Amino acid sequence: MTITRTRRRLLGAAVAIGALGASLLATPAIAASDAVPGFPAPTEHTQEAYDPLSDFTAKWTRADAMQIQAMSDPNAAPRENSLPEEYTMPTIPQDFPDMSNEQVWVWDTWPLTDEKANQYRVNGWEIIFSLVADRSLGFDERHHYAKIGYFYRPAGTAPGNEGGEYAENGGWTYGGLVFDEGVTGTIFEDQSYSHQTQWSGSARVYPNGEIKLFFTDVAFYRDENGQDIKPYDPRIALSVGHVHANKNGVKLTGFDKVHDLLQADGEYYQTAEQNPFFNFRDPFTFEDPAHPGETFMVFEGNTAMPRDEAYCTEEDLGYREGDPYAETVEEVNASGATYQIGNVGLARATNKDLTEWEFLPPILSANCVTDQTERPQIYMQDGKYYLFTISHRHTYAAGLDGPEGVYGFVGDGIRSDYQPLNRGSGLALASPSNLNYAVGHPFDPDYNQHPGQFQAYSHYVMPNGLVQSFIDTIGTKDDFRRGGTLGPTVRIEIDGDTATVDRTYGDNGLGGYADIPSNLELKPQNSR
Repeated sequence: MTITRTRRRLLGAAVAIGALGASLLATPAIAASDAVPGFPAPTEHTQEAYDPLSDFTAKWTRADAMQIQAMSDPNAAPRENSLPEEYTMPTIPQDFPDMSNEQVWVWDTWPLTDEKANQYRVNGWEIIFSLVADRSLGFDERHHYAKIGYFYRPAGTAPGNEGGEYAENGGWTYGGLVFDEGVTGTIFEDQSYSHQTQWSGSARVYPNGEIKLFFTDVAFYRDENGQDIKPYDPRIALSVGHVHANKNGVKLTGFDKVHDLLQADGEYYQTAEQNPFFNFRDPFTFEDPAHPGETFMVFEGNTAMPRDEAYCTEEDLGYREGDPYAETVEEVNASGATYQIGNVGLARATNKDLTEWEFLPPILSANCVTDQTERPQIYMQDGKYYLFTISHRHTYAAGLDGPEGVYGFVGDGIRSDYQPLNRGSGLALASPSNLNYAVGHPFDPDYNQHPGQFQAYSHYVMPNGLVQSFIDTIGTKDDFRRGGTLGPTVRIEIDGDTATVDRTYGDNGLGGYADIPSNLELKPQNSR
């Protein structure tokens, strides 16, 4: 299929999306007069929808991202949070429980969902997939040896659920690894990899208990000293299995074959040849009510430019004409900011089995803003399309700053002129941080940092605005504890172009640990 290169507006979208019962009227752009003194005004965005096959790519601009620093309190004292409380996750206590009973490290996690992102229990059991690693590894070694494991629990095992039994650690039972050893390594032509791993994805369940597990299949090629012999090889992949659930628990079968779906193309999405440190991962699939019968996928990528030749444009900077605080393109391109060129990619399935896909142009670029737009997802509410992604403080481009957390954008369709949430910044849910002081590292926090700066990452936004994440590090430089387990679930109130923390949820905003509740039940005949 030939991808249309013109910017075709999404004709008829008002009818299709109107069926969801909400208006398509875009929220008025923030007025230039609302700019914070000393900072530029955010870029104007219309939220207008375009045909998903068109070449329009929304931009999360430097002018947008600077609103995060504009809302940060420059007078916040050491170890205090400098960000607005309404956008900040409450601080997690350091005495958190471990959901796996010290069997495995746990981090990126996703539920069993359908094409609309509903979350399912199967015959009374809730099921989640997680990246796991053996605890014999150091916590910071886990990325290169990650496997996909699964957990299950009786539905209702969560504080606050009527009739549910309270479970301090979420009540999960570790079911083991999804794949047998060697299965996911078969798709790589070069079998000389030093080690092979599995990274994040999403899981679609069907009425007969079939599960399509989309994930990132990765091979590393390193010598005995841990140095790269050649760049790592990440691919978006699919494996199919079944879930079986009865009174005794849950087991998975199948998952014995892997389909190689997508490899970065070098046209829209940066390749290893263009940048050995490129990002290409985290598939999330969904159906769009405006395009019945079509299945789409969003994923993390980088803009397809050679690393040492990358550049940013006036549109990437996004400053309004005459803004006294605007940077010049020359200044930004000379600053080193061009090493950070993250984007959110889009692909479309071309067969019903979802084993064949075609790339479409990115739906969002963050050139000269951040290098990572991890675990993107599309969330629909009130007729609006919300694009959520996550990013680290240390991946921001030169001249910008922002916390570990969730970043959100709202538009009228999958492909829109997305407006960043919350004062035009994009920040939707931050870990408490102090932007007045250095970031440090999870294994070595900066002395002046808030104890919660690294408390939560790899967030996933669930139905009703619930958000789960894993715990990385909690505490100060002289007293911190590493995580490797899921943190407490929080809730954000999503309303138009704002998302604020619901402090009435749980205990002053913190819900149950590792609480990933289902909102629908599936009773497949063959799963008992």
